[in-house]
Amino acid sequence: MPAAAVLEAIEAGQAAFGENYVQEGVEKILTVRQFKPQAAVQWHCIGPIQSNKSRPVAEHFDWVHSVDRIKLAQRLSEQRPANLPLLQVCLQVNIDGGVNKSGVAPGDVLALAQEVAALPRLQLRGLMTIPEPADGFDAQRRPHAAAKALFDNLRASGCVDAALFDTLSMGMTSDLEAAVDAGSSMVRVGTAIFGHRG
Repeated sequence: MPAAAVLEAIEAGQAAFGENYVQEGVEKILTVRQFKPQAAVQWHCIGPIQSNKSRPVAEHFDWVHSVDRIKLAQRLSEQRPANLPLLQVCLQVNIDGGVNKSGVAPGDVLALAQEVAALPRLQLRGLMTIPEPADGFDAQRRPHAAAKALFDNLRASGCVDAALFDTLSMGMTSDLEAAVDAGSSMVRVGTAIFGHRG
């Protein structure tokens, strides 16, 4: 969506925005800062990040939802400017084994969480999932419930700071109700607000 749509949403009171594409996101962030320098806007990178695109993410975004490997997390930590707050991150989990989906396998989440939690310029906040599309509430809810169980197990494990590990980023416009019912604490509903990408 164009920066003008973001500026309009800020005027309406929206304060958090997610971006799938790094370069488009950075351009919008800079435009919003130019036209709304006092706006308290939070920027979330929710799309996959190639290693060579990690620096602009570390320098401009507040959150990253798509950390799925330690190499990426290390780069983000190293490239996060010291004058900025810690970069808030979620681990992307391929909760239902989708063959074309990014994300760490559920069985590998604990090890990755321990490694990411130790990095100095990142704050591990939770998990993010994008299940395969499904028809019907029950089918949509099933992978979200599995993600919630994984999230709860991680919090109980003692390997993450349970007070800060508080975010379960799951659910988009098409499966919003099922995600919230399963325990999502952050939904990504850009299509419902802005319409389909042109």
